[in-house]
Amino acid sequence: MIELKNITKSFGSLQVLKGIDLDIAQGEVVSIVGPSGAGKTTLLQIMGTLDRADSGSIVIDGTDISHLKPQALARFRNQHIGFVFQFHQLLPEFTALENVMIPALIAGRSQSDAHKRAEELLAFMGLSDRANHKPAELSGGEKQRVAVARALVNKPAVVLADEPSGSLDSANKAELHALFFRLRDEMGQTFVIVTHDEELAKTTDRTIHLRDGQIDN
Repeated sequence: MIELKNITKSFGSLQVLKGIDLDIAQGEVVSIVGPSGAGKTTLLQIMGTLDRADSGSIVIDGTDISHLKPQALARFRNQHIGFVFQFHQLLPEFTALENVMIPALIAGRSQSDAHKRAEELLAFMGLSDRANHKPAELSGGEKQRVAVARALVNKPAVVLADEPSGSLDSANKAELHALFFRLRDEMGQTFVIVTHDEELAKTTDRTIHLRDGQIDN
C-alpha cells in the first residue's frame, strides 16, 4: 500500500529524516512514535504529499508520487489520502454534513452523491442526529468523529492521523481508538497514526519507533 525508500529531509543545516525505508500493508493500523523532534510529523507530511522529501521515493496505492507535478499531486491527495488532525480542523461556518461533503465536492462528485456518502458515514459514526449542527454545537469527541468521516468520504487508500486523540478526554479517546479498528475491520481501511499515546501505540498492528530521523528497530 505504501512504500518509502531512502526518504531524507533537511531544513537548512538540520537533517530531520536520514534515509527512511518503510512498507505499510493494506488494512494495517500502524503507529509512529518517538520523542519530540524525532521527525514523526515531517514523515507523516511527506507521506501525505503535504511536503516533499529531498531524496528517495514514495509509492502509494501503486502510484509513484515522488515526481508528480503540483496539480496532479493535489488531485492524488484529495482522492487517495485522508487526514485527521489533533484539533479536527472543521470549518466553523458549515454543518457537520457539509464539512464531510467538502472533499467529495472538490473531487468533482455530484452534490447528491456527496450528500449520500456523507450521510452514510455520519450514520456509521453514530452522528446522524448531529448532521445539521455546526462545529461549535458539537462536543470534542463528536468533532473528531466528523473529522474522521471527512477523511473517509473519498474512500482513500490510507488515512494519516497526527495526534488524533491528543485533545480528547479519556472516554472520547478510547472511543476514537476503537473506531479506527472498527473501520479497519469493516472497511479494510489503512491507518498511519503519529501519537504520543502509549495505550494507542500498544494496540496497533505495528509500532514504528523514530529517533533522530531514523527508524529505531
